[in-house]
Amino acid sequence: MTSFARNLGKSLAGGFVAAGLAIAPAASAKPKLTGEEELAKMLEGRTAGKPVNCISYSRLNDTTVIKKTAIVYRVGSTLYVNRPTNADLLDDDDILVTRLFGSQLCSVDTIQLRNRMTPNMWSGFVGLREFVPYTKAK
Repeated sequence: MTSFARNLGKSLAGGFVAAGLAIAPAASAKPKLTGEEELAKMLEGRTAGKPVNCISYSRLNDTTVIKKTAIVYRVGSTLYVNRPTNADLLDDDDILVTRLFGSQLCSVDTIQLRNRMTPNMWSGFVGLREFVPYTKAK
């Protein structure tokens, strides 16, 4: 075997070992949760209540978009889950633009989705449905 062949063999073997080391951390990384799994995790320990048509917009503390699944509104300690029409357009990186016609957010309202990188361009809209309240068991 020539010295070129020996060196090439060592280089290739070293490259495969290095490539294996580089891939190992990625393989052990946690898999990304689906939207349904993320929502289930968020609602863990909570019980669903009777759906409502409207929630008070002024009492909202937080809004979370669950990619391709739902919008979760926090009012105090209660989480209201809305599974809108066109939910497959929801992206957790979008900006929600809501136009209210009163002080409440209702199941007949629509929400524009804006791309965070180019906020002047909208990426679609979703139509709200009933809000399902989830509360922690006492």
